[in-house]
Amino acid sequence: MSCQCPAGETLNYCSTQIDRHNNSKAFFEGRLLQCRHCDLKQQCMVNPASADHRKGHGRQVSFILSKQRKPNYTDWMKQRIDSARGKHIYSHRMSVVEPVFANICTNKGLKRFSLRGKAKVQSQWQLYCLIHNIEKLANYGNLAVTS
Repeated sequence: MSCQCPAGETLNYCSTQIDRHNNSKAFFEGRLLQCRHCDLKQQCMVNPASADHRKGHGRQVSFILSKQRKPNYTDWMKQRIDSARGKHIYSHRMSVVEPVFANICTNKGLKRFSLRGKAKVQSQWQLYCLIHNIEKLANYGNLAVTS
């Protein structure tokens, strides 16, 4: 982390602190001798007279460090779902698979698998799907149009 004053001098990193709003701030300070004879100290310092005496300070700057991180897959999916095409596709979700999972989870009571191992879990899942499909056939399979 580095910072430069308007005159092009490098300011020294002092510390990083967390303020009352839970933001991280980086603090930089110029060397006193750099600021004492600088022509721009009237414009860049709040109290330019502090650079003139021995116990004074040079230019002091603090920046709030951004909490940005690299985009991840969740951000990528949010962007895709928030697009016009994503909203159109997502609107069909309830008519495709969500009711199936809700039925198996809520009505059939499959909160978690009771078996271990990939093959056993797959067979248990297939049994629940078979029950779901048989129930659909029993309820809606005989929908012949009668006139």
